[in-house]
Amino acid sequence: MSEARNLSIDGGRLWASIMEMAKIGATVKGGCNRLALTDLDREARDLFAGWCRDASCTIRIDQMGNIFARRAGLDDTLAPVVTGSHLDTQPTGGKFDGVYGVLAGLELIRSLNDLGYQTKRSIEVVVWTNEEGCRFPPSMVASGVFAGKFSLAEAYAVTDPDGVTLGDALARIGYAGDEAVGRHPIHAYFEAHIEQGPILEAEGKTIGVVTGAQGMRWYEVTLTGAESHAGTTPMERRKDALLGAARLIALVNGIALAGAPDARLTVGMIEAFPNSRNVIPGQTFCTIDTRHPVDATLTALDADLRDGIGAIAADMGLELEIEEILYSPPVTFDADCVAAVADAAAATGHASMQIVSGAGHDACNIAAVAPAAMIFIPCVDGISHNEIEHASQADCAAGCEVLLHAVLAKAGEAGNDAC
Repeated sequence: MSEARNLSIDGGRLWASIMEMAKIGATVKGGCNRLALTDLDREARDLFAGWCRDASCTIRIDQMGNIFARRAGLDDTLAPVVTGSHLDTQPTGGKFDGVYGVLAGLELIRSLNDLGYQTKRSIEVVVWTNEEGCRFPPSMVASGVFAGKFSLAEAYAVTDPDGVTLGDALARIGYAGDEAVGRHPIHAYFEAHIEQGPILEAEGKTIGVVTGAQGMRWYEVTLTGAESHAGTTPMERRKDALLGAARLIALVNGIALAGAPDARLTVGMIEAFPNSRNVIPGQTFCTIDTRHPVDATLTALDADLRDGIGAIAADMGLELEIEEILYSPPVTFDADCVAAVADAAAATGHASMQIVSGAGHDACNIAAVAPAAMIFIPCVDGISHNEIEHASQADCAAGCEVLLHAVLAKAGEAGNDAC
């Protein structure tokens, strides 16, 4: 790696690219609303693909719409080193979540082109489809199909709140590719990302060397009672599904507090039917997000939730439906890839620390089928999934430098890839 130690990226160009991409779906408060497989998502994909072609990359798109932009290596028979993330956002998302990892990958390719530096293995930048999962749940579904976690048919059948299927939306924006999903070899995978939490900033560290990610389970819960007149129905005779949901929310919060400091439980969405001011709600729908770094504890939390919600429904005479729509076990990243990130941080002079991701990322799925690791940079006040989400230009450049050197360490390796 001696020759590569002096290589650097253009931090100003990276920042300019992030800001240009942020114009697509820009919100009044300075964030982005670029839901998966909308026209705005297509516009962002088109911009990225155009930039990659300008950088002399070849583009391949698989049947899930995952985009692979390839800078050819000296030995094109070897599996590539892949880096990337996603371009879709939350409805009130920021400029950096996911996008930073994609454009950091593009910047390292541009920098290698500027310097005329050749790698043994090809380097690819990937855009994973529908990472956020807010329009088409669950999250990370496209990388999940790539890793064999979901079938293509299952993913295509997922619907948004308006009943549009993921498969139809993908075809509509012109990104339903021909390449079979998962038939794409990967020698090593790196994903650069903002931390989405406060730890790096609090510890005064520029780089998070991510060793793994906590596990999570997503649930959809429906409570059914009986709608009735708000003025004429005595309190003791009601089957109020919204009151049941309120008790459910308190239960979820209590389970999380009892599991401190590592348990994270959230009710993020709630809907009431018929949603009329003078009608007792007859049905509620809500979502629960449960996370923990220890799988056995995650399983115990599952039992506590089911028992507690079941008791609430029985006590109130409500019908209960609970569906687990996502289970992602805790992930331990590849030791060699983690070491490559730590070595790159040391080589570039950036203060670093090991960290476990509290959020799910596409890297968590890819870790099941290829060696993988992640690089975190700080975000201001740990805020993410928010329009005021921010990372400094200097930290974005630092993370990209670390990504460059970690990727080069793997792209220079020989190997006998049997993919």
